[in-house]
Amino acid sequence: MKNKVILISVDGMRPDGFLGCEHPFTKRMLKEFSYTLTGCSMKPSVTLPCHTSIFYGVPPARHGIVTNAYVPPVRPIKGIAERLADAGKMNAAFYNWEPMRHVWSSDTMAYTVFIHAYAEENTDLILTERTIEFLQNKEPDFVYLYMVETDEKGGHDNGWMSNAYLNRVFNAISCVEKIFNTAAQKYNIIVTADHGGHERMHGTDCPEDMTIPMFFWGDGFEGGKDLGKISLLDIAPTILACMDMPPSAEWEGNSLIKK
Repeated sequence: MKNKVILISVDGMRPDGFLGCEHPFTKRMLKEFSYTLTGCSMKPSVTLPCHTSIFYGVPPARHGIVTNAYVPPVRPIKGIAERLADAGKMNAAFYNWEPMRHVWSSDTMAYTVFIHAYAEENTDLILTERTIEFLQNKEPDFVYLYMVETDEKGGHDNGWMSNAYLNRVFNAISCVEKIFNTAAQKYNIIVTADHGGHERMHGTDCPEDMTIPMFFWGDGFEGGKDLGKISLLDIAPTILACMDMPPSAEWEGNSLIKK
């Protein structure tokens, strides 16, 4: 039984973008993963609030992050990284948007790699390759891979559902496939977006911003099962369930697997 997890976040990936990129691996994901194409983002549908909700299991109204500017919480909650570190697990994070470092306490990640998205071409792929190298050498318990180029270089620079955007989604799915081919035998794998987007923006409560795809593979996940209207709040308790740990009492979501 797998008790390790890889969480992959593809920033700004819309469900129709996932389908419209026409990557061959998308068909396999829909067949072999539990999934939803009607998942729910957070309000506001903005990157740092959404990812804080992913890691801490509560909506922005509770954790207090409502923009991409970080402010310390008045009442801290233990999130995924804190819970796993307390249990002696090895955590690692790979990301290409600097504020992402705020979604975990600094002492909870044994290993981190940050590359600015505009420092090099295709940092999504560079980080994926670094992640694979780390998985092969260290076999950590929890790995977080965050890819921002779908959002920054695809949506904001060119517009959601533009050819440039779909090409970035295609590239991100290629990265997901590389991780899957490397680690699926030992890891549960969760792939999610944080929000969608429209025109060259997001952050509203319109369906294009709020509707996201989410995918779950591994022990306890039925291939091809449509999970319906789950939300980002369900990710934290699901990860803990994969690792045979109870969720934090403060978390508001529900595990998607029952053990």
